[in-house]
Amino acid sequence: MNIRNSAKAILISDEQILLTKNKDNEGDFYLFPGGGQEHGETIHNALIRECIEEVGHQVKVGELLHIREYIGKNHEHSSFDFNVHQIEYYFVCTLSDEKDNYHKPTNPDTNQVGIEWIAIKDLLEYRIYPKELRKYIIKYSNNEKAPVYLGDIN
Repeated sequence: MNIRNSAKAILISDEQILLTKNKDNEGDFYLFPGGGQEHGETIHNALIRECIEEVGHQVKVGELLHIREYIGKNHEHSSFDFNVHQIEYYFVCTLSDEKDNYHKPTNPDTNQVGIEWIAIKDLLEYRIYPKELRKYIIKYSNNEKAPVYLGDIN
């Protein structure tokens, strides 16, 4: 299997973060907007495209905040992610238009049922993947240092 690159957006405004809302047999869960890089596409262009597809907003890509590996066989969803090995690049982004200027996503993910702004102070109360990233986002919002490379976390 190949290793897949993925670009993810950390979109923060007014002490809230924008996530995609998804549903599975366990209920609601949330993901950071973004997705796989296509051949011939820069990682920034992949992120811009994915945000239009998943949250309906054009974004400005800022600093690289974290790099996370996901080796599926090592985690709770190994039954269906066994062959997945993905490297995710998490960038701080800003919306190119107003936060409340809703646009319909052009190509949402299969389990996606919407988007939602969640208060950063409440992140630990939600089922968000990767789970470990919640604490790093809280640190970031409090201007605390955190490593860039997070390793194989979920």
